[in-house]
Amino acid sequence: MEAQERIASFFTEMSRRAELFLPFAIVIIVVMMVIPVPAFLVNLLVAISLTGAIITILMSMYVNEALEFSVFPTVILVSTIYRLALNITTTRAILLHAHESAEPAGAIITTFGNFVTGGSYIVGIIIFAIIVIVNYTVITHGAQRIGEVAARFTLDAMPGKQMSIDADLNNGLINDEQARQRRRKIEREADYFGAMDGASRFVQRDAIAGILDNYTLADFASGHRQG
Repeated sequence: MEAQERIASFFTEMSRRAELFLPFAIVIIVVMMVIPVPAFLVNLLVAISLTGAIITILMSMYVNEALEFSVFPTVILVSTIYRLALNITTTRAILLHAHESAEPAGAIITTFGNFVTGGSYIVGIIIFAIIVIVNYTVITHGAQRIGEVAARFTLDAMPGKQMSIDADLNNGLINDEQARQRRRKIEREADYFGAMDGASRFVQRDAIAGILDNYTLADFASGHRQG
């Protein structure tokens, strides 16, 4: 529980300093897209991506209310852009150095790929197809529908919640400060679920791009040439 509170406080502090963190993160992502990155740095970037994904999953599973992790839509957006930049980085590394090294994109990607596919191209293609289908048809499409429904129901329920707050205030059950806090919470919930709706659509488009883009084809062709 203490570790969870520390992680939550970290994300909260980062959200408060978003005006400093986001430009720095965007600059790093743009640099990753443009400048070739050595293999050891690719390993570090992949490790950061995996660690961030695990932390985000754990945080989203153990929060009691959505507003406890209010920066979740921003985290999804930044992490998705980061993953796209990492995809470009690894693709460029494979295309440039596949003929020079057995691990052109770092040891993590090579080891994980060999572990999943067992060194077989056929197994790799089948596993990749299954992951793509499940990711697009089940995960991203389901997440988009959940985001849409949650945002719609939250917005539809706002007038009733506002009337309930006014009724409690008129009956003396709450004071003015409590009424303001409840109204602010309703506004934050509406903003949160609206942002989640947009983030889920962004992730779905990213999944479509992952199916159609040339990065995976380039990786496969380069790896096949190396083999």
